[in-house]
Amino acid sequence: MSVIVTVTLVAGNLGLIFLLMTVPLGLRTVTVSRVIEADRKRLWQALWPFGANAGWSGEILSAEPQDNEGTALIKLSWEGRDGRPIERKARFDDVVEGSRFSMRVIEDTALDPSFWANYRETTELLGEGNATRVTLTRTDRYRGVAFLIFRFFATRRELAKLQVWARTGTYRKGGWFEHPVSQIGFAVLSAFILWPFFGLNLGGLALAAILTAVVALHELGHMAAFRLTGHRRARMIFIPLLGGIAMGGRPYDSRFEVAFVALMGAGFSAFLVPVLIAASGFAGSEGHRLPALLLAALAGCASLFNIANLVPVWKFDGGQVLRQICPGPIVLALASFLLLSALLALGWRAGFPSSFLLVTGAVFSILSLITVGSGVKSRHELKPIHTFDRLAMAGALLAVFSIHGYGVLWASAQLM
Repeated sequence: MSVIVTVTLVAGNLGLIFLLMTVPLGLRTVTVSRVIEADRKRLWQALWPFGANAGWSGEILSAEPQDNEGTALIKLSWEGRDGRPIERKARFDDVVEGSRFSMRVIEDTALDPSFWANYRETTELLGEGNATRVTLTRTDRYRGVAFLIFRFFATRRELAKLQVWARTGTYRKGGWFEHPVSQIGFAVLSAFILWPFFGLNLGGLALAAILTAVVALHELGHMAAFRLTGHRRARMIFIPLLGGIAMGGRPYDSRFEVAFVALMGAGFSAFLVPVLIAASGFAGSEGHRLPALLLAALAGCASLFNIANLVPVWKFDGGQVLRQICPGPIVLALASFLLLSALLALGWRAGFPSSFLLVTGAVFSILSLITVGSGVKSRHELKPIHTFDRLAMAGALLAVFSIHGYGVLWASAQLM
């Protein structure tokens, strides 16, 4: 890719990340309404947390009043960090039996109370002949449009599933977005979006497909780590152009768990890169030049992508690992400086222009500033990491960095 194309791609991604994660939006309200062919009283029994059918979706396990002021303790089916159901204390007001109610979350066992400080939801039911218009309203303070968009579609999906339940009496799990076929479609779309950046030819299409495959393998590593640390469910969502996101089935329990899951994205590929290098060398020695070049490109792309994810940026894997294993801010700052310096030195040794490396360093610094503090704060502190685990993760980080660093240098020598 030319410098102009590279700068355009990087600048576009930075702007998109800022828009999705950081731009302050203030208080915003999401309102979704749908007419459902069902009796209003029946729907009230499903939507009212104390109703006879409040467990229609499997989300609410139980709801118990705590006082005469509308406070209730709601037990949810979502798993907390200890594997037990999350418990939420909520307060209800503006309750009109069979027609409407509003709810504020006071606290729960998963998230810090500050997360719920501005949140309020309202449910309204209005009869329309033999049907009922159900309106769900969600108000909150947002930074970045990603969670606002997510809440809109989550609310829309809730009404769609309520409609199916009202018609069939059965709750249907999942949806089209996370369906494997849809995710494969998003991966293919991502490859076609990247194609022009590598050149509109077969070589460019091959590189776009390779990069998409590398992203998928990286997220598979995170998913494997989630399962190894006790998450009963783990899934990956492909987002065209931005890449993929692996998600576990419950909140993190310990600092070691955070570090292990973050490192396994690149760690999984670290097992594959030596195999790809050996396979490329074997194919070349047998006279199969094209397969050898494709394997070398895959090894180089995997190495470059994964080592870039190890930079000490707040939301990148490297930043997450360092924040868990470094005992204090001074050590964290020193380790971050050394890791970023090693990455830039590797780029210089691989033949990247000095101007490109300076821009890369500036981009990573800006990206770190954009995403700092953007995570959701948990209710309780994570379990501390032990000294042995800290040293083990530091050694694993060094090993993974070294393997991918060698892969970058080897691939640059083969392909340039």
